[in-house]
Order: sequence, then C-alpha cells, then structure tokens
Amino acid sequence: MARRPVTDTGEEREKSKNVGALRALWPFVRPYRGLMLAAIGALILTACTSLVLPLAVRRVVDNFNTTDGALLDQYFGAALAIAGVLAVGTALRYALVTRLGERVVADIRTAVFDRVIGLSPVFYERIMTGEVLSRITTDTTLILSVIGSSISIALRNMLLFSGGIVLMLFTSPKLTGLVLLIVPLVVVPILVLGRRMRVLSRENQDWIAASSGNASEALLSVQTVQAYTHEAIASHTFADVTEKSFVAAKKRIWTRAALTMIVIFLVFTGIVGVLWIGAWDVRAGDMSAGVLIQFVIYSVMVAGAVGALSETFSELQRAAGATERLVELLQAEDTVRDPAQPQTLPAPVRGEIAFDDVHFAYPARPGVSALDGVSLHIAPGETVALVGPSGAGKTTIIQLLQRFYDPASGQVTLDGMPLTAMARTDFRRYLALVPQDPVIFAASARDNIRFGRPEATDAEVEAAARAAAAHDFLSALPDGYDSWLGERGVMLSGGQKQRVAIARAILRDAPVLLLDEATSALDAESERLVQQAVDRLAEGRTTIIVAHRLATVKKADRIVVMDHGRIVAQGTHDALVAEGGLYARLARLQFTDGIAAE
Repeated sequence: MARRPVTDTGEEREKSKNVGALRALWPFVRPYRGLMLAAIGALILTACTSLVLPLAVRRVVDNFNTTDGALLDQYFGAALAIAGVLAVGTALRYALVTRLGERVVADIRTAVFDRVIGLSPVFYERIMTGEVLSRITTDTTLILSVIGSSISIALRNMLLFSGGIVLMLFTSPKLTGLVLLIVPLVVVPILVLGRRMRVLSRENQDWIAASSGNASEALLSVQTVQAYTHEAIASHTFADVTEKSFVAAKKRIWTRAALTMIVIFLVFTGIVGVLWIGAWDVRAGDMSAGVLIQFVIYSVMVAGAVGALSETFSELQRAAGATERLVELLQAEDTVRDPAQPQTLPAPVRGEIAFDDVHFAYPARPGVSALDGVSLHIAPGETVALVGPSGAGKTTIIQLLQRFYDPASGQVTLDGMPLTAMARTDFRRYLALVPQDPVIFAASARDNIRFGRPEATDAEVEAAARAAAAHDFLSALPDGYDSWLGERGVMLSGGQKQRVAIARAILRDAPVLLLDEATSALDAESERLVQQAVDRLAEGRTTIIVAHRLATVKKADRIVVMDHGRIVAQGTHDALVAEGGLYARLARLQFTDGIAAE
C-alpha cells in the first residue's frame, strides 16, 4: 500500500504562503557575499545596458533621414558597443551566479548530511531513509536552480521592470499612465495563483520523496522481494506513489500555465492598446516615431519582465517548499542530545558498566515496556552473557549502552559516569560492536575492516582478519583484501559478512566488546574458530554477549537470564541448569539430556 509522505499535511504546507522561506538560505549565502556582490554588479550592468538600448534606437529612427551620415554611423556604432557590453556582462553574470549556486548547494548538502548522520534511531522511526536522501538530492537540485538561475533572472527583470517604468514615464507620461492602469489586473492573479502554486509545489515534492523512500526500501531488500515473488506488488506500490506525485505535478503545471496565460494576455493587450493610442498621437504630430518606438520597446521590456517574473515566481515557490523540507532536517529535534558541557572519562577506561533501575519503552511502542526496572552491574574485564526468549530486552541493553536511546528512568553508567554526562562520540570509541545483522559497506575488504580503526596499518588489518577466521576467504578473492565487496557486501555469504564484522571489532581494540548474536550466521567450523578468537579478544575486556545459542555462552563468567524486560536469574551455566526455571528449560530445548545435566 502506498505510504503517505510523513511531512505531507495541509497544516504544514499552509505555514508559509510566499517565498519568505527562502530567507533560510541566507546563512549559507552569507560567507560568499563578495561573490554575490560581484554577480549583482554584473546583473545591474546588463540591466542598465538593456535599458539604454532603446535610447539608441530612438536616435537612429528620428535621425534616419539626416544628411549627416557620420552621425548615423555613430549611432549604429554606439548600438554595437552597447550590445558588446551586454554580451560580456551577461556571460559574467552567468559564471558568477552559477558558481555561487553550486557552492551554496554543496554547503547545504554537507550541512544536512552532517545533521542527519548524527541523529539517533528515534528520528528514523518517523521518516524513511529514502525520503531523507530525496531531500538531500532532489530538493537541493531545486535550490541550485533558484540560486544559480531563477533569483538572478528575477532580480534582472525587477530592474528592467522598475527602470523601464521610469523611462516610460520620462518618454511619455500619458501613455505610461494608461499602462499602469493594467498593473492591478496583473498583480491579482499572481498573488492568488501564486499561493496555490506554493501548496501544490510542496505536495509534489513530498510525493517525490515518498516515491524515493519506497524505491529505496524495495531495492535494498530486492532478494526478499524476489524470493516472495513480490515484484509486481512492489512495482504497483511504487507506480501508485509515483502517480500521486505526477497528479500533484500536473495540478502545479496547469496552475502555472493558467497564471502565465493570464499575465501574458493582460500585459500584451495593454501594450496593443497603448500602441494604438500612441499611433494616433504620431499621426497628430504630438510625438515623433522614434519616441513611440522607444516607448514600445520599453513597454515590451516591462511586459517581458512581468511575464518572466510570473514564471520565476513559481520556481521560487517550488524552491521555498524544498527549502522548508531541508530546514526541517536541519532543525529536527533529537531526543538524544549531548550535554552542553560534556565530561570525559578518566584514563585508562576500565570498562565497568552499570544499569541502575532502568525503565525503557521504544518510542514507536510507548505502551510496551522493553526494560522494566533492570539493575545490572558488570565488573571490568567480566564476560556477561544475556540470554532469554526473543523480545526479552537483550538487544535493548546493547542499544542503551551505546546511547542510541535514553531510558525513561534510571541511568546507565560507564566507569561510574552516566552516559548522559558525556558526548556520545567520546564514550562510543571505547565500545566495539558486532551486530546480529553485520553491515558491509560498498568498499574493499580492507576498508571494511579498517572501519573499526581508520589509522590501522595493513598488517594490523590482516592480523584482525586472521583472528576472526576471515583471512583465508578474503585472500582467495580476485584482488585479495583490495577486492570490492559490493553494496551491502553482496559478494560475501552471510557467515563471511559476520566474520568481516568481527574482524572490524577486533581491530577496534576497545575495552568494551558487544556481541549481539555475533556467531549466529556461522557454520560449525567457523563458529569454533571465531569463538576461539572471541575468547582471546575478551581477555582483559568487558564483554557483553547476546545469544540465543546457549552453547556459545557456557564459558561466560556470568549468564543473565531475561524475560519480558526483566532479569529473572543470574549465575553460571551449571548453576542455572541446576536451579531450574527459564534457563534450564531453554537448555533442555537446545542440548541433549546428557549435556543439559552437565
């Protein structure tokens, strides 16, 4: 079923009814004021040159029959010089404005990405990743069009309009007064239909973002889509969202077409009427033919400026909508924030972890308690295994320890210091994570492992791969460690991905090791090798292991049994089996009676 864009509400689209939202771009333009002023200077030069041209035409027409040929040559020479200045000024304006637009948009994209890459998972529960990407790409492209073209065109036509009106008044006050009577008729449809354009432009961009999010979701899960033969359903869903985007665009296009038609008709009807009256004045000898032609040229320039402004205004409306959507990302509220004056952990970090009466529910499921009064102390260097049925809260412990979320009450500490008192980037570098679903980037095997510690040498990378039982299959790749692994590691099997992720954690060499079902995708032989590597890695480190397979946690210093967000038992494997209860029941399901009795 087509997913409605998350930001698409009438209330939000009505917040701004004009192009005022573009003021949010000023902080990005301000650092390049010199470039902007140079572009404005070139723009003023071309506008003034254009306004001078009709004066030269008037001179030529009024003196066409003069006996002084040299004077006529001078007028034509002046016209050519004006054309040359106009050409140079236009080229300079284009170069400066386009450069300014590209620079500003690059800064906007960087700023938005810098913001969203640091937002906690709470934010991504409310918006699809594809929609964020659409804003960074499609919306910034609209802004590039405006800064690199539309605003320049709008300013130029505003100068032509205002300068043209003044010179028309200087040329013929009577005819100018008649022209100005038409202005209110032109302004009213611009204001009324312009407001409608603003709403439709925002809706169009919202649906484009929704279609991008839908496509991203389907393509990132393409194997699952194909395995369940959902290609037709996925295509239908994407087509449905895309069609809604087209419908919104069609409404916007027709509105813009109607606006353009009305403005052009009214403006040129007025010009024809004024020209008609002016022609009678020439016949009556009240003005010369050159003056009338000069006035007509100015009238056409003013009319063209009004028409261009009406079209440019619709582009500015679209860019205003795009700007609003980008500002929403830049100003997005994050429930997980760093403190204003963060504290730092004293060195060396020992890895002591404590959960003190922690209560937590995921924002997407506020009524379901993920952790219910959990208190847990893990000593430095201790290996603790978290076991229990799915949904017991095991992975939630890992996520709160990384401060992806904050508990509703209680606190989590590292070496006695609350996580909320530190910058997230500060304490997270002391944690090494191997997630249940390993993330492999579209890069080389070497770069994927080095992600754990970017400054690591090639020898250290390969040593980590050997420890994770990944060296043999990585060496066998066409380019060895330099082989490209494809998007999301498509070149590797599930078990191979997991071993690369383990090598990454080994290379990080952090005092706290987090293993969330780290060996779930491994075959028996690889699991044995990796388990040996993990055992060596865990020595002297605080290790938290989340596991369903109890065979991987039998050697843990302590096993914490969780159920429905609570700790229901703690102890060694043998003690918990002897105690009975949930752990003993899980053990009986996974081991033979003989092993369970050990």
